Amino acid sequence: MTLATLLLFLISSAAIIAMPGPTVLLALHNGSNHGVRAAAWGMAGAVLADAVLVTAVACGLGILLQASETLFQAVKWVGAGYLVWLGWKMLRSSGTLAEVPVQQGSSRSAGLFVRCFVVALTNPKALLFMSAFLPQFIDSTQPQLPQYAALAVVLTLLNVSIMLFYALCGARLLSRLQGGHLRAFNRVTGGLLMTLGGVLAFYRRGANH
Repeated sequence: MTLATLLLFLISSAAIIAMPGPTVLLALHNGSNHGVRAAAWGMAGAVLADAVLVTAVACGLGILLQASETLFQAVKWVGAGYLVWLGWKMLRSSGTLAEVPVQQGSSRSAGLFVRCFVVALTNPKALLFMSAFLPQFIDSTQPQLPQYAALAVVLTLLNVSIMLFYALCGARLLSRLQGGHLRAFNRVTGGLLMTLGGVLAFYRRGANH
């Protein structure tokens, strides 16, 4: 893999990741409701999920998901259902700053970590996309493991940078949103997550072909 190839991957991935998706919305929500430090645990969960997905692609599991309609449908509905459930919880949020950090310490951190990890991992579109996207930047004449590792590092840096940006934006909102305003913000992010869950539920692999 040449430096030019890695740079092309960086630019292409940045354009794709910057588009608001479930993990980006969660980073924004976590930053606005818990602050950047707590939101970092969610970022770690999303990054770990991406590492798992890249590993799955390197091992050929993306091809298995493409070949098995049953497996694809199972992962798709789990991911869609979880997004809708998270969105519903945000819609029902009280919107009072006093009640936002109900969970404290390791309990809250673990919750944010697991939430973002599951959201990122149960998106079959992400695995299918990586299965089609990542191999284009792999030189088949060279050892593939170091190349996939390099792509994983680039994806990690991009994801952390972009999620951190959204978390910081959310944290800035935290100092300005009070009561009904915070509740309205949570309803917007919750509604967007539920919408993304609905889009995922009706996603058809053949729609892009």
